[in-house]
Amino acid sequence: MMSMSRRSFLAAALSSTALPSWAAGATRFDHDMVVRLAQDLATRAYRARPTVPQDWLNLTYEQYQTRWFRNKDALWSDTERSYNVDFFLPGLYFPRAITVNTVEDGTARPVPFDLGLFDKTDKAPALSETGNLGYSGLRLRTELSLPGIKNEFCVFQGASYFRAIGIGDTYGLSARGLALKTGDPEGEEFPEFIEYWLEAPEPGQRNMVVHALMDSPSVSGAYRFDIMPGDNCVMDVTATLFPRVELDHVGLGPLTSMFLYDATDRTRFDDFRPAVHDSDGLLVVNGNGETLWRPLANPRQLQISSFVDTNPRGFGLMQRARAFSDFADLEANYHKRPGLWVEPQGDWGAGAVTLVEIPADQEIYDNIVAYWRPRTPYAPGSRVELSYRLTWGGEPALPMPRVIETAGGKRIFGDPGRIMTVDFEDHPLFHDGPDAMNIHVSSPHVETSKGVLQRNPETGGLRLAFSFDPGERKMVELRAQLRKDGAPASEVWLYRWTA
Repeated sequence: MMSMSRRSFLAAALSSTALPSWAAGATRFDHDMVVRLAQDLATRAYRARPTVPQDWLNLTYEQYQTRWFRNKDALWSDTERSYNVDFFLPGLYFPRAITVNTVEDGTARPVPFDLGLFDKTDKAPALSETGNLGYSGLRLRTELSLPGIKNEFCVFQGASYFRAIGIGDTYGLSARGLALKTGDPEGEEFPEFIEYWLEAPEPGQRNMVVHALMDSPSVSGAYRFDIMPGDNCVMDVTATLFPRVELDHVGLGPLTSMFLYDATDRTRFDDFRPAVHDSDGLLVVNGNGETLWRPLANPRQLQISSFVDTNPRGFGLMQRARAFSDFADLEANYHKRPGLWVEPQGDWGAGAVTLVEIPADQEIYDNIVAYWRPRTPYAPGSRVELSYRLTWGGEPALPMPRVIETAGGKRIFGDPGRIMTVDFEDHPLFHDGPDAMNIHVSSPHVETSKGVLQRNPETGGLRLAFSFDPGERKMVELRAQLRKDGAPASEVWLYRWTA
């Protein structure tokens, strides 16, 4: 569902540095050139790029939708190359155009802006054709499951946002090149990819390489994406950052998603659907190899959670609810939204996987952000090298039984308080039955019941139920795990209950 999401709405507030003057002609290219451009930008004062003409900025959402790219005229559509590239118009939420280049035989050439590549309805308003015009983003298409048919699977558009899907998935959450000051009182800063270089693929080539130049008031950077579509879309990302100022709140591998409600709390939503979300939990494998699962929430007030760690093995936002009946939505297809797993390459040092949950009253807003926040700030004038892998689609293969659903509610009978239920998927570790498990439930804030473990006849797995009484507390942290013969028999379930 593409509507006025947080990612597109915020793109309208972005600004960046003027494009390099050499972009008008062909030039020799390698990734080191992008690194040098980023380094040069960081030595100069930040300057915002000009916006597109005012009539483009004045477009309503409905007017913006009256023009669409003509796929048969896509970049490389008249060649045997294995990828086609579509483009998006600027305006509305995208006030500044990007520059796109192709790279063939080591030579980069700019792709000219051509409004004639877009079809339109009879309600499309007339628009200026001169001024600071250019595309606002690009879409990659290649053969996926049907020979001879190039389907879309990846989009770069707006600030440093991009998103992808595996085969059979529907677009959901997004990634970003970098997050700055997310949730800070003085406001968030949104770096922007201002220029792209697309390496022309050979016929039959499975991967696609995209380079991007990033800029913002605080930092510039050079990115390289090696993209491999398939059942999961896998991206190997390398980035070189050049801070202009001290980056004391920077988010690496940032992910942005939407969570409105599920069985943990739907009291604010009069809706026929049992749940609405692009992702339902944060998955973390920390540096000690411990697997953590934190169900997401739509809080009444902004809340930030930090999972302190050193050299995390991976983290991501997942969509574990995979049945149509989990959402009963024939249009949004939330059960087909991909998860996104971030796997650091090399040592990322000390820091914290950080989860930001923002109150939202509609599903059009992206209100969930997750990223790695380094403990040590990046100094101005320094050079920061990063590499990581992004996997869009299913979850990584992990040995512990997963949590597949969390639910909660008020106790109806007996003592006051609340009941939580945690369902674990069917797993060989559970085949000896509930009595073979040891239950570990705890909270630093309140006393919890010991918990009851039963077989769930529908899932085949085990359901843990326990209660607690928050009293006058506004927030309670909870933790649960199953163990067997002294060893972990499930991932660690973490939850923050709020009044």
